[in-house]
Amino acid sequence: MKYYAVIDTNVLLSALLSKKSDTATVKILKAVMDGTIIPLLHEEILAEYAEVLNRPKFHLSSHTVQFVLNAIKGYGLEVSPSPTGVSLVDPDDLIFYEVACEKQSEGACLVTGNLKHYPVSPFIITPAQMIDILS
Repeated sequence: MKYYAVIDTNVLLSALLSKKSDTATVKILKAVMDGTIIPLLHEEILAEYAEVLNRPKFHLSSHTVQFVLNAIKGYGLEVSPSPTGVSLVDPDDLIFYEVACEKQSEGACLVTGNLKHYPVSPFIITPAQMIDILS
């Protein structure tokens, strides 16, 4: 089965920085790479991924960042969301929320390590909850 998901930047970063191969975030990245999770994308999401993952403080190689971005683009589905009118604490998070909302009819979810940044909703889940869904 395939699952649509908007992957918050913090989940991607956590997976790339993890020293363990069995964390929920690493499993999510692997599920993207094997086609189980179809990442929902927008140019603003891709721009944030690139900007954050390339920050010098994270010490990620440009090769690793480019490989992951290319894989996400290759496996992902571009979505042009409709405005929801929702206000979030961090306006940069709105695109992640709206892309997930756009594909709600197809069971999309938003996977984040920062639930407090979004409204309480059954489609906004943690990495561990996503792994439970995949199991």
